[in-house]
Amino acid sequence: MICKMGYTSDHGGTLEKKAAAIHRAVFTIDTHTDTPMRLMQKGFDLSVRHDPHTDYSKSDFPRMKEGGMDGVFFAVFVSQGPRTAEGNEKVRQKAVSIFDTIHAVVGRNHALAELVVSPEHLQKIKKEGRRAVFIGIENGYAIGKDLSLISTYYLRGARYITLCHTKNNDLCDSSTDTIEHNGLSQFGYEAVQEMNHVGMMVDVSHISDKSVKDVLAFTKAPVIASHSCSKAICNNPRNLSDDLLKAIARNGGVVQMCILSDYVKAPAPNPARDSARAAVRKKYHDFDGLSEDEMKVARDEWNKINDRFPQKLATVSDVADHIDHMVKVAGISHVGIGTDFDGGGGVEGCFDVSEMGNITLELVRRGYSENDLRKIWGGNLIRVMKKTAKVAWQYQLHCRCSK
Repeated sequence: MICKMGYTSDHGGTLEKKAAAIHRAVFTIDTHTDTPMRLMQKGFDLSVRHDPHTDYSKSDFPRMKEGGMDGVFFAVFVSQGPRTAEGNEKVRQKAVSIFDTIHAVVGRNHALAELVVSPEHLQKIKKEGRRAVFIGIENGYAIGKDLSLISTYYLRGARYITLCHTKNNDLCDSSTDTIEHNGLSQFGYEAVQEMNHVGMMVDVSHISDKSVKDVLAFTKAPVIASHSCSKAICNNPRNLSDDLLKAIARNGGVVQMCILSDYVKAPAPNPARDSARAAVRKKYHDFDGLSEDEMKVARDEWNKINDRFPQKLATVSDVADHIDHMVKVAGISHVGIGTDFDGGGGVEGCFDVSEMGNITLELVRRGYSENDLRKIWGGNLIRVMKKTAKVAWQYQLHCRCSK
């Protein structure tokens, strides 16, 4: 599980043994993977071990076991499309189809995994040697302008909604788009309130700094950033400033460290690669509205570019630098891990889920205790889940008492 990339110890393996024991003992949760995009492909079998260097898949149940990963959030990801009645209905149908697929795949693999909606039975699942599968929604575009879909998706198992993706939507401004709402829109405030009422965690990854501030000033429940890094360490608009890290800590929330290399460490200039990738994005309309066959062709072209122009990846040590900084700024109780596997995530030393133990090893090398790692790997996220559910219960109790 650990040291696949040649990490060594000055103590004859003692450090590796200690890290491996901690990694086995704690409950490990990855709060963001785009693996459902793989599940939507014909013939992809989550129960079979795949090779990330040949079919580019970063996660499956056998490799989760190898990497000591106990739980994972599968993202119901929808790319931003037209903000029209027709576009909203189309994206709703796409989201429902992804939910259906996740439920079907996990159902077929009951011996290996179980769909989970609350933390209560996680230790039982771990003892049984199975994986816990949670669901999150990436991009609030999936609700269109219909607040009732929040409870609909909650009942289907979703436990967070990332308010937007790389483009603005009807809820808020994105960190990588122009200013439209100057933060949350009026509908965005209504959506956050409904998420609080239902018990759905609000995910602030991808949203603009002003949108994050608006959420934090309004929400009654702690927030998560399901896959974000430190802007002080890597100045990318997707990352969070120290002020926002502190604000999320004051809110009681948690920032889940992302291991998508470009967010971890600024990439070296590679104009040929950038140009080729931009051409594929343009050719396939930024991968929006493609049929399954078209998506397969587009994905193959994209992967060939990565093969032709290999990127020098950030390392596990670089990931740990972010974690060190976030812990220093926000505190040990407000940091977690969300890899973005199958959505671009992967660094040298932790290229796929089978190598997740290397993060634990690096943190143990830096002096993190078992209790620290228990918090980072899942304890902090579980606390936020429980608090979010409590806020919803209190609201529902108030509503009943007011009648």
